[in-house]
Amino acid sequence: MPAASSDSHLLHHVIRSIHSSPPTWQSSFLSNLFIFLLGSPLLVSGLSLSGIAAAFFLGTLTWRAFGSSGFLLVATYYLLGTAATKLKLAQKEAHGVAEKRRGRRGPSSVIGSSAAGCVCALLSIYGFGGGAFARLWELGFVASFCTKLSDTVSSEIGKAYAKTTYLVTTFKTVPRGTEGAISIEGTVAGLCASIFLASVGFMMAEPRFQFTRLSFLAQLNNDVANIINISLGSSLAVLMQQQVLRNRTS
Repeated sequence: MPAASSDSHLLHHVIRSIHSSPPTWQSSFLSNLFIFLLGSPLLVSGLSLSGIAAAFFLGTLTWRAFGSSGFLLVATYYLLGTAATKLKLAQKEAHGVAEKRRGRRGPSSVIGSSAAGCVCALLSIYGFGGGAFARLWELGFVASFCTKLSDTVSSEIGKAYAKTTYLVTTFKTVPRGTEGAISIEGTVAGLCASIFLASVGFMMAEPRFQFTRLSFLAQLNNDVANIINISLGSSLAVLMQQQVLRNRTS
């Protein structure tokens, strides 16, 4: 009986922490821990152990800054990105273009994907710029994950389903998975995924995470900018790689 009473008290404390408003560091940690324990099978399928540790930090920070709504947005990003990575995994592995560890991403991938979002979360937590900037940090947080999801989905769908891929610097046809290659299938899929995630942010009704139509339209503009950003980044990477190869052969 004492043990049962202790467990009941602990569960009550966790539930009360989850509903804490505004979120505290303690409630964010406990909420994140509870959800990570329940969702461990999904986490293990898409992340390495060190990747899970990095994701736990991201989840705690997100909950502290934006509550359960922000956490749901990041969870949606993770599920969509993992699903795209797992599509036709055997085919990708056969062609040597699959993610390492059978698509399980490590801490560098988690940190790289969430760096901009983490900055927005920290700025929001510490009230940088006051109330006038609060919505800006929320919008930046959503836009950062929409941009990264578009990048991930376009790449993975392109590697899985693209019939023709083009080198972004010359628009010559190249094999799927080539550095700097783009495809119509991947680009369209990435754009749709980004708009869907922006819609998730738009539909959030939590007091700390309400989005206006202006922020939704801003994300649509961000999708266009994202296509340009990815293309320019890929072009720069390919050009640098070609220059390095020329230097080695000269």
